[in-house]
Order: sequence, then C-alpha cells, then structure tokens
Amino acid sequence: MNHQLSELSPEGLRAFVAEQLEQSRARTVQLTDAVDTDDLVKQHSRLMSPLVWDYAHVGNQEELWLVRDVGGREPLRQDIDELYDAFMHPRADRPTLPLLGPAETRSYVTEVRDKVMDVLDHVKFDGGRELVDNAFAFGMIAQHEQQHDETMLATHQLRIGVPVLDAPPSPTGRRLAAPEVLVPGGVFEMGTSVEPWALDNERPAHAVHVAPYVIDTAPVTNEDYLRFVIGGGYQDPQWWSEAGWAHVQKASLVAPRFWEQIDGVWWRTRFGNRELLPLHEPVMHVCFYEAEAYAKWAGKRLPTEEEWEFAARFDPATGRTRRFPWGDDSPGPQHANLGQRHLAPAPVGAYPAGASPLGVEQLIGDVWEWTSSDFRPYPGFRAWPYDEYSLVFFGPDYKVLRGGSFGTDEVVARSTFRNWDYPIRRQIFAGFRCARDPRPEELHG
Repeated sequence: MNHQLSELSPEGLRAFVAEQLEQSRARTVQLTDAVDTDDLVKQHSRLMSPLVWDYAHVGNQEELWLVRDVGGREPLRQDIDELYDAFMHPRADRPTLPLLGPAETRSYVTEVRDKVMDVLDHVKFDGGRELVDNAFAFGMIAQHEQQHDETMLATHQLRIGVPVLDAPPSPTGRRLAAPEVLVPGGVFEMGTSVEPWALDNERPAHAVHVAPYVIDTAPVTNEDYLRFVIGGGYQDPQWWSEAGWAHVQKASLVAPRFWEQIDGVWWRTRFGNRELLPLHEPVMHVCFYEAEAYAKWAGKRLPTEEEWEFAARFDPATGRTRRFPWGDDSPGPQHANLGQRHLAPAPVGAYPAGASPLGVEQLIGDVWEWTSSDFRPYPGFRAWPYDEYSLVFFGPDYKVLRGGSFGTDEVVARSTFRNWDYPIRRQIFAGFRCARDPRPEELHG
C-alpha cells in the first residue's frame, strides 16, 4: 500500500480494500484454527486476552465502524459492545466475562464481514466524509485486525503445549561491512500528512532537526546480548536506571524472556520449540530497561525516536524524506521480514535490499525497536477518529517502539508507524539497536 492510494479509481480502491480485509481475516482464522477449543478460551497469560476475545473483538470493531458508522446499518449484536470494549475490561479480567464461545464467535465475525462487503460495494468514497476519504475507515479496521493478529501471535508464544504454528525459515544472514553508521544529522520531515491510512499519532508531518549521531547498522544480536548476560550485566546496578534496577530485582530477571541455560548451554523457546540460541538473530523479548542497560554497558545509548526515523527515511543525496528505507515502494519479501512470513527474526544481514541510503539495515520488520523517547503527540496533533487510539496513552508512562517485527503486517509497517508500551513489557516481539554521540575525529576526520 502507498500514498498513491488516492490515485486509484473507486473500483480499484474497492478491490484493494477487499484484498486487505481478506488477508487480515485469513491470518486471524489461521491463528485461531491452529488451536483447539480449550486453547481458544484459556487465558495463557494475565498480560493477554483469551484468543477468542481478540477474535470477537476484531469483529465487533468492524461492526461498530464499518457496518453501523460507515454503512448506517442496524446493529447486529449491540448487546456485546461492552464485553469487547478494550477500555471497559482489563485483559486480566476478560476470561471471567460471558464471552461468545468459539462457534458463536466465528458465526458472528462471518456475519459482520458479509455485511461489510455489502457496505464496501455501495459506499461512495467521494461523499465528503473524512472517515471514508481514501477508504480510511476500512484501512483502519484492516490495520486493527492485523495488530490483533500480532497480539494473538504473541499469545501463541506464551501458550504451553505442542507446537501448532509452522513457517519456512528466514533468509540467511551475511557479514556486515561495518557495525555502525555515522549519520550526518540535519533537518528532515518527520511523520506524515499524505499517507491515507496513517493513524493520528503519525500526523502531521513536521520539520525536525537532528544532530549528528552514530547508530548500529543492525539490531543487537543474541550473541551481543549474551556477552552482557555472561558478563554479569543483570547483577550490576551500575548499568541500570533506578527504575530499571528496581524492576530487575522485583521480577528476578536474569536473561531475556524465553531464554534458559541448561548444562552451560543457552536455549530459546519459540512457539513451543526449544532450540539452541540462534546467535546471529536480533535479540528479542527484552524490555526497555534491559535494552537501556545493555546500551550503557556497551558504552552507548538507545536512539531517540527522531534519530530512528531519520536513519530510516532520510536520503542525504536528495535531502528528501523517503517512505521506507529502500525507497517509496511498499515492502516486498526482499526488503523486510514481515507478515508472519517467517516465525522468527532473520539473522543480521539477511535483507541488504532493505538498507537505507546511509546503509542502516533491518529497520523494518524482524523486531520492534525500543527508543529512548516517551510517547507524545507531534506538534499539531489532532485526535481522530477517536480519542482512545492515541490521546489517552500520551505521557511518560509509555516508551515508543519503531519498525515492526516479523509478526507485523505490511499494512501496518510504515516507517512513520509508532508503537508504544510500558517499559517493563517483554512478551512483545521487541529488540533494539544502539546509538551514540560521535567522537570529534569522526565528525572532522
């Protein structure tokens, strides 16, 4: 998908929307059909909803926005709106609710989708309604379902039992030409005002000045991070912020989540499979505090959100801000590890075609990357089409993550897309790369 969406004919836009809705639903079905009824209704972690809640929730949001609001149709199941309102019930409490069962959920979301396709057939995209301009509401719902699909994939990682998911291995990696890239800094256009399906917190585009800095060519690997673990990083408070050290002690952290050491050998569990720790893959399932501590141990820091986007989008040859590191074309399988195409991050160096003009790699896909930035609105921010998407989360409680993971779909994986979470969260597919201030000789050498 690209910002040329606005150039499609109404028929072309309808076909594109239908394709995105079909792709998101096929993935939802795959993730829910993969497990039995007990696993669908069970809560695999207090951090996550039962899979059956996510499944009905995506259908309910689709009904609210596309059937009722865009389509002006009668409600199908107004009686369940409160059950599937994410702000009414914390995740930990959702298993106690009178949720729709798996069969009833499948029937409900199918009926909603049938009505949505009828709405899509008849909607006028040029009717003067901002919500349907460039099919925004349909794009919002496709993205919403894909975001929940990634959440359900994280739930699969937390479930106990025989493996149920499968995918081909990712491409092989290669040795990087250099471990770091000097970024000259400058002024660039951050965010977007032209991407038709960009969400409110990505808007508007605005000029940002970034001082020169050095950033890692690729995300920090398991091998890199293992040195921190073996070197006693989790036992030494000098590397941790006060809040980070308090969390390490309270949660008894000793390594990234899903790592374990057996007879001196390090292993990782991935979707039910225990495997030798893959040294050249980006480290994953680390919280912000762990990323921050590693960076300090390595003599570096985490990049700011501005530095991350500058590295991903700025083209020094033209002075232009690109849509993606590789250019303006939407991601292909040669560019990035996205969409659950593979079930793990790819080794470092696997996507040379995805490099930015500065030579920074794997900025899109593989692992979400923690930044040092709090989640805050851009200058000129407007909450739209509802406050609860971004507005209620702004502030110092949440840290920004960028770039998407192997479980993020292309429809979400914009270079402007902003994810956010609590700094203690480890169940998400998050890693990081480091940055640092340049030495004088690097600037003037």
